[in-house]
Amino acid sequence: MVFNSVNSLKNISDFYVVGINYRNTDAATRGDFAINNGQYESLLQKASTFQIDEFFVLSTCNRTEIFAVAPSAIALAHFICSETKGNLEVFNQHSYCKNGEAAINHLLEVAAGIDSQILGDYEIISQIKKAAGVSKEHNCMGLFLEKIVNITLQSSRAIRSNTQLSSGSVSVSFAAVQYIQEQFAETKDKKILLIGTGKIGRNTCKNIVRVLGTKNINLINRTAEKAEELANELGLTHNKDKTFEQQAQEADIILVATNANAPTLHKHHIEGSGAKLIIDLSIPYNVSADVIPLPGVRLVNVDELSKVTDNTLQMRKGEVPKAEKIISNHIADFIKWYKMRQHVPVIKAAKCTLESMQLKHQDILVSECVQGDDKIQKVLNNMAVQMQQKNERGCTYIQALNDFMTRS
Repeated sequence: MVFNSVNSLKNISDFYVVGINYRNTDAATRGDFAINNGQYESLLQKASTFQIDEFFVLSTCNRTEIFAVAPSAIALAHFICSETKGNLEVFNQHSYCKNGEAAINHLLEVAAGIDSQILGDYEIISQIKKAAGVSKEHNCMGLFLEKIVNITLQSSRAIRSNTQLSSGSVSVSFAAVQYIQEQFAETKDKKILLIGTGKIGRNTCKNIVRVLGTKNINLINRTAEKAEELANELGLTHNKDKTFEQQAQEADIILVATNANAPTLHKHHIEGSGAKLIIDLSIPYNVSADVIPLPGVRLVNVDELSKVTDNTLQMRKGEVPKAEKIISNHIADFIKWYKMRQHVPVIKAAKCTLESMQLKHQDILVSECVQGDDKIQKVLNNMAVQMQQKNERGCTYIQALNDFMTRS
């Protein structure tokens, strides 16, 4: 869907973020408002009917947020709820809204990991890149929003390079490994089944191998080739000969990272197969609640994993002020760019007028044209500085004409 206004500069006050996150909802509620690829595609196609020009949706296990240039926050809430399982009434009960500089600041804090459920979680930045990239591919990102995304990425890189906010190994995937360590004195004899080898599944799997020092891991994925590829890379098992149920029953520890719209692991898959630790890394939940009453079964989800803390988190808290200072500097750079872009139409008009004055004589020499071009550029540069300092477009325009005539 192509929007006629997508390349025009927007008003900063029309930039909003509306969403829900782990602070005000549990995982079950967040699951009702998660946006999958198909739902995102539908939003991209019908955005114009909601008068939304530029937007992208960030949907993770911890949040569903829409960042957009929109007529109102109400319009954004209606827009995103038009594709979710959850309804508008529930969304309004739990959602938050920010606009203008506050919305930009929120995005940069999310990208930095300051607003993450586990402080400093750096995995979010790749999700922002992906979401923004999809929006751009569908022509739903113009100059304004693309600039905001760019400063977000720049700020995130600066924070990662100049602070220790994301140092150490703390993320949802690593928290799962820490939890396993807490539950079992020895893990090398435990049979581990990982269901789902997407980004979270891969990270979790690599952490298990590195931290627990075990390769007694069996991989299952909807696309078998991806599971086989990861198994070959890490020297693990991808058992094609046994059914899903057989592999689930044999496992002592099951990690589910399938990111499906409905549960993939149910009671009938593991009933009667003994004690198990099941860790659900998915939003919405991909493990059915009917496994909870089974004897010896312990089910843990992402909200419980987020409570896992260590010395690394304490160290990261001390880095937050440094990160916030970097964020403030990048927002200041954006505001400076934004104000300059507002003056572009006036500067262009002045340039056309000055060039017209320069060429009023048909017999003007080429060398004189070159000198005149230099004069015009000097006048325009001075005009831009004056407009930035005084914000008086009309007076500055007249002053530019006087400056050119004086230099001539």
